Amino acid sequence: MNNTQIAYAIQDAVEWSLMHGMALKTTKDSARHCAFSFAPTLIQRERFELLKSIVPLMGKLIHGVSEDHEYLIEAIEPLCSGDAFFASLLELHQSIHNSAEPARRLPMLLMRTDFMDDAEFGPKLIEFNGIAAGMGPFGQRAHELHHYLQYQWPAAFKSWSEADDLELVPNHCIENLAKGIAGAATMVRSQSSEHGQPLFLMVVQPDEDNVYDQHLLEEAIQKEGVKTVRRTFRQLYDQLSSGEENRLLLEGLGGVDAIYLRAGYQHCDYVAHDLDGVRCCSELGRIRTLIEQHRVAVNATVSQQLATSKRVQMLLSAMSEEQLTRFGLTLEEAHRVKPFLGEMRPVDEQSALWFARQNPNDWVLKNQGEGGGHCVFDHDILPRLSNLKPEEYSAWSLMRRLHPRHRSCEALVVRNGEAKPVDNLISEIGMFTLHLDGHSLTSDLGYAGYLIRSKPATASEGGVHSGQGAVDSLACRSS
Repeated sequence: MNNTQIAYAIQDAVEWSLMHGMALKTTKDSARHCAFSFAPTLIQRERFELLKSIVPLMGKLIHGVSEDHEYLIEAIEPLCSGDAFFASLLELHQSIHNSAEPARRLPMLLMRTDFMDDAEFGPKLIEFNGIAAGMGPFGQRAHELHHYLQYQWPAAFKSWSEADDLELVPNHCIENLAKGIAGAATMVRSQSSEHGQPLFLMVVQPDEDNVYDQHLLEEAIQKEGVKTVRRTFRQLYDQLSSGEENRLLLEGLGGVDAIYLRAGYQHCDYVAHDLDGVRCCSELGRIRTLIEQHRVAVNATVSQQLATSKRVQMLLSAMSEEQLTRFGLTLEEAHRVKPFLGEMRPVDEQSALWFARQNPNDWVLKNQGEGGGHCVFDHDILPRLSNLKPEEYSAWSLMRRLHPRHRSCEALVVRNGEAKPVDNLISEIGMFTLHLDGHSLTSDLGYAGYLIRSKPATASEGGVHSGQGAVDSLACRSS
């Protein structure tokens, strides 16, 4: 393949990415394209269909856990001595469900379930993302980029693909999420006495750079006839109030019908120095209590956030199929879900001694944090285990490390306008589902689309936003 033609194709792909909003904000008036793979990752069609059929059951499981408030308290209380953030979340959960005012919210579970396809054991769960479950729009854009390159630059595309005859796996995540959220907002509005457009509220972080992913979803929701607005927790502190018929009112706009939290998963989201510079979540956290006391479709409820924690994931992984039926799964459904939950171990006073006899490459040490930077790998694990205080044990867990198949040929990853060959690219598969109070909000049992993030096998942080990952898409061999 002519190197000049490859260079032209790469530049065209970069321009396409920026033109279509697959970008991260860099300054107030500029952006850079999101890192991407030049060609898709290969998956067996049967494997993809299997995952697609499993994730609605994962949504059903997590919904059941999130509405079992007695179980959540029992599961999360041990964390509180070692994790101040989860202690605050549990306090919010109890204030919502033990209040004289009932929790009138409709739980809207917009969840991304992340898997890695282990070369030996098959697909296994990495984590549930129940709050700020984003980048679905980037997943669709990556698919569309690969579709464009396959058509516009067929020789260059084929030269970096794993097979000559590829069929791209469809990904309509933007439209599916937008239609589902708009449907929930429209239903809530129809049950009230208010008229006019339904109102969707996205709760965001101030001055964040991952805004185009959010705007792509907002734009699609607007096309469904729903008005969208963006507010931080601090802004909502001054602008939310209660109205008749248990309506949640936003200043100047009336009743809110659906809310999607893209913030609220870390301490700093709740910091407002003019209100409360001492204790995390005590003031701005009350916004979440206020929201859940009203008739509004919400993702994520506090209970959904707790149910998708690493702590609950570890406890679920240790349950038998019969025990999993506590959360609404049939025994047959539990039998299907169980093999995907993977192996996790709690941390206790014996963990360091036990781990010293293990191959450190077989395990990952995780805390409860969301996003990058919360995992410990290889020879860094034992010192960390040895230095943990007893009150911190419950905030950590050991997960068996997954070793997925890397691509059979070199892949081309484009970052900051520069292309670099990678000879050991591996992929993480995120599958989106959307349910309202346990009922599907899409035409496909709740499945909405996918996000593929690929990284070198030697990289520990695979996030597109903060790690060495790149957005990618899926393809199967043509039949």
